[in-house]
Amino acid sequence: MGATTHVITKQVVKTVASRNQTLIDMIEALPAERVAEVEDFVEFLSAKARRQAALGRLLEIAPALEAAGAPPVSEEDVLAEIAALRGTRRAAD
Repeated sequence: MGATTHVITKQVVKTVASRNQTLIDMIEALPAERVAEVEDFVEFLSAKARRQAALGRLLEIAPALEAAGAPPVSEEDVLAEIAALRGTRRAAD
């Protein structure tokens, strides 16, 4: 790693650490019910990222599935699978 890259990397780490601390300070200043809202929002963002990653993985394997002769899956099939999975998860709670 060159000297310039090392300096830039250190600056990025400092910036991220500073931003993280700023967020922590802001959250700590909130009343408890607002902290709960922040937690809910962070969970929402995490779930959204997981869904996007799963879609990306599915799209990556789509050509292999097609080449293997797998039948196409309709949007209705996908929605039915999602509903079934959600029902199973709710029943487990």
